[in-house]
Amino acid sequence: MSFNIALSGVAAAQKDLDTTANNIANVNTVGFKESRAEFGDVFAQSLMGDSRSKVGDGVSIKEVAQQFTQGSLQSTNNSLDLAITGNGFFGTVPDTTSRDVSFTRAGQFKLDSDNFVVNSSGSNLLGFPVNPDGSSSSVALSTTVPVRIPDSSGAPQKTTEVALKMNLPTDAKPVNLELFNPEDPKTYNAATSVTVFDTLGESHVMTYYFMKDAAAAAADPPKNEWIGVTFVDDKPVNTQGATAGNAPVTGDNVVGETSGNTVAGYRMQFSNSGDFIGIQNSDGVNVPSGNVVSEPLSDIVLTNGSDPTQTISTKFALDANSATPNGPTQFASAFEVNSLEQDGLSVGRLTGIDIGPDGLVSATYSNGTSEPIVRVAMVRFANEQGLTQQSGTQWKQSISSGEALAGEATTGTYGEINSSSLESANVNLTTELIDMIIAQRNFQANSRALEINNQLNQTILNIR
Repeated sequence: MSFNIALSGVAAAQKDLDTTANNIANVNTVGFKESRAEFGDVFAQSLMGDSRSKVGDGVSIKEVAQQFTQGSLQSTNNSLDLAITGNGFFGTVPDTTSRDVSFTRAGQFKLDSDNFVVNSSGSNLLGFPVNPDGSSSSVALSTTVPVRIPDSSGAPQKTTEVALKMNLPTDAKPVNLELFNPEDPKTYNAATSVTVFDTLGESHVMTYYFMKDAAAAAADPPKNEWIGVTFVDDKPVNTQGATAGNAPVTGDNVVGETSGNTVAGYRMQFSNSGDFIGIQNSDGVNVPSGNVVSEPLSDIVLTNGSDPTQTISTKFALDANSATPNGPTQFASAFEVNSLEQDGLSVGRLTGIDIGPDGLVSATYSNGTSEPIVRVAMVRFANEQGLTQQSGTQWKQSISSGEALAGEATTGTYGEINSSSLESANVNLTTELIDMIIAQRNFQANSRALEINNQLNQTILNIR
């Protein structure tokens, strides 16, 4: 019996040594969780036996238990390196069509040849589909999809509105409107340009010309009125009037000599103090909103096949209801553009990937736009130690672990995702070396017990 007891001790010490050696071997394995060998004594007795004189039958290995304590984080320069702070696992599948989900804390992810996010084993990272506003469509594990980074360009956005705020010089010399020629600076008083975009994302130069009306200045009493004319790519563009749907402004038709066509502009009126009054429409009524809408640009201006019905609204007064003048002014100073903005965007190329603490993956483009792509899924279990360990720092769901529960990072009991970081192994090398010494001593002691038992047996056999 003593042979079996000592033999069980040797086996237990060997298992302890194996477990410690495995921990030490994986001290640099990202996402690795250390194990510990757990033992229990063996005590067997018959129903009518006397336990007071019974000796135990040795030791047995109960479990090699994983320890899911938090590992320290190390920073990297790869935005696809992910680390979890707190509770949860990443979900991965061996290929894009598989639903054989494995779970890991190792976040060494990269892109494959098809732009899917994969780990070192080639398994695909899973995420939740998202709506355009970034909210998750569903948080069920069954609805997760492999995360893929788009290789397409950012979609362009046509210009629909230009906001222009400026000062027109009060001492400008009035000009004859019928002599206007955009190629002759003497025929107009001021000009400014802005780059706008069509529906295909191609850029065009939209130029505003401003002329102080000589007829209005010569009236009795004199009027502070200017005429504005718009050109796109050196081609005249008529305006619909002061507001969308109105006829061209009365008295402001000017000749664009570069095209030989009459151009419908807009009449801007200012008070004696230089403040903006508004735009005069075809009925002679002032429109304080100062919103000028162009005619459709047509295929004469847009020759690249983009939408010829595109119109562009120019907003001169930023807030028509404000008591503080905030539109164009006519003060005794030089022509000055205070603000000039438009809402169009060119075609953008992918410039970067951002992953937030909540797992939201966003693509940023060179045109300044950002688009949510997917949200990295988080998975937790009622009993993490019940997971079945696999190679590659991965685990599988088991009966002991309970069902996999998917959710979003930073919600409920789910942890936080850290981009450009990796979770180191939670192995304490100093502790493991001490455990190895203890296991070695246990092994030696049990080996010595076997040796003594052998010597006693030899002594008994040699009795004569």
